[in-house]
Amino acid sequence: MRELNDMASETTTAVETPTEQFAWKGGALAGLLAGIVMGAMLTTQMGPVIRVAIPSMYGLEGLAAGWVAHLFHSVALGVAFAVVAGVVGSGESTGRSAALGVGYGVVLWVILAALVMPIWLGAVGSPANPPLPNFDPQSLVGHVVYGLVLGVVFPYVRDL
Repeated sequence: MRELNDMASETTTAVETPTEQFAWKGGALAGLLAGIVMGAMLTTQMGPVIRVAIPSMYGLEGLAAGWVAHLFHSVALGVAFAVVAGVVGSGESTGRSAALGVGYGVVLWVILAALVMPIWLGAVGSPANPPLPNFDPQSLVGHVVYGLVLGVVFPYVRDL
C-alpha cells in the first residue's frame, strides 16, 4: 500500500512540474519591456501605426490609446512566449531564448501584423487601410526587435 502512495506522490509531482515551469509573470514583464522598446520605435519611425492603426482596432484614437493597446498586446504575447519557451525548453539559456524570440517576432509579424491586423482594421472601418497582406519591412524590424528583447530579458525574469 505504501508503494501505491509513493507512486501517487511521484505522479502528482510530475503533473505539477509543467505548471510550475510556466513562467507567465516573467513572460508578462519581458513582454512589457520589449513592448516599450518596440513602441518607442513605432512612435519615432511609424507614427501613424501607433497613433491611428492600433487604437482604431478598438474604436479609439490617439497616441496614448495606441500605447495602451500596444502594451496590452505586448504583455499578452509575452505570456504566450513564456508558454512556447517552456514547451521548447529555451527559457533558461539567453542565447537560445534570444534566437527563439527573434523567430517568435517574425511569426508575429507574418500572422498578426501582415494578415490579422489589415483584416481587423478593414472590419472595423479604420481610417488606416493597409494592404492585405501587409509585409512592411519596417514593421518586420520592429517585431524582430520586440522578439529579441523579449528573448534576451525572459531568462532573467522567468522565475518571478
